[in-house]
Amino acid sequence: MNAAVIAFSEKGYALGKRLVTYFGQNGDTARLTRCKPGGLEKWTGEHFQHDALIFIGSCGIAVRALAPFLTKKTNDPAVVVIDELAACAVSLLSGHIGGANDLTVRLARFIGAIPVITTATDVRGVFAIDAWAVMGGLKIANPERIKWISARLLAGEVISIKSIFPVTGRLPKGLTLCDKGYDALITYRTRGREEALRLIPPIVTLGVGCKKDVAVETIERAFELTLQKAGCHPLAIAHVCSIDQKAREPGVLEFCRAHALPYKTFSAQELMAVPGIYAASSFVKQVTGADNVCERSAVLGSGKGGRLLTGKDAGNGVTMALAIAPYTICFDEEEKI
Repeated sequence: MNAAVIAFSEKGYALGKRLVTYFGQNGDTARLTRCKPGGLEKWTGEHFQHDALIFIGSCGIAVRALAPFLTKKTNDPAVVVIDELAACAVSLLSGHIGGANDLTVRLARFIGAIPVITTATDVRGVFAIDAWAVMGGLKIANPERIKWISARLLAGEVISIKSIFPVTGRLPKGLTLCDKGYDALITYRTRGREEALRLIPPIVTLGVGCKKDVAVETIERAFELTLQKAGCHPLAIAHVCSIDQKAREPGVLEFCRAHALPYKTFSAQELMAVPGIYAASSFVKQVTGADNVCERSAVLGSGKGGRLLTGKDAGNGVTMALAIAPYTICFDEEEKI
């Protein structure tokens, strides 16, 4: 987690130092700022893309500072407000998706404050599907449906979920599994009921091979076609893989930056050691040492048990393939998805 902390008084700044220590002890980073007159709006704008913002002061100050930057809930950072005496810690923004509720509880425990959580599902002890999804690493394709799901759960209704993956553990109260007429869908695919909340695990690896200096626009078009043919949702892509010779390929690197996707490459020897039957090319093997780059790198990058989702798709100097990792949904609180 990358956090930013701002304080408005001497006592608040001292408390901020304690919070910075807490983040560091937990392997996270946090930067503390003592706010200067007229500097709050600039600070908020510069740090709004952080994972979390901590205001040590009043909720009113935080609300006024945040208001110009709020667009949609999936873009909001976790925001926690703590008074300078460390009496209360308030989860102000992005309690579920951004993780502010959990962060508030942890910070309150560390400084001895009272955690203040106001989201309805937490107050009433109702299952929060968005918080569960985020904790499990699932992507939310249509977050506008969260409110509809939560409202029905709060009303005591039962929500039906369909998962194309195996499900283990005891379902929380208010949830049931079904195959038709579902309210929420856990899948990597694009097809399914449009009105259902769609939760997507990033478990698909994109394998890429290409000629030297292929334009990023060409790679983008190949990516769109590959997803379309596979019926794969773009949020399902976890990372991009290729051969070591393409580790510094400009078009691929720019593509990965644009999509915020990690990029990993393998040696020809590693690729050739991947078990399975692949679309071999004698020319590619002569040039790279591996008879297939995109398929082999996709499977290798997807980890143990990974399998091809789509075979090699070639065009305009670019080859792509998709591989998917094994995946199981678990609802047990002590286990991760």
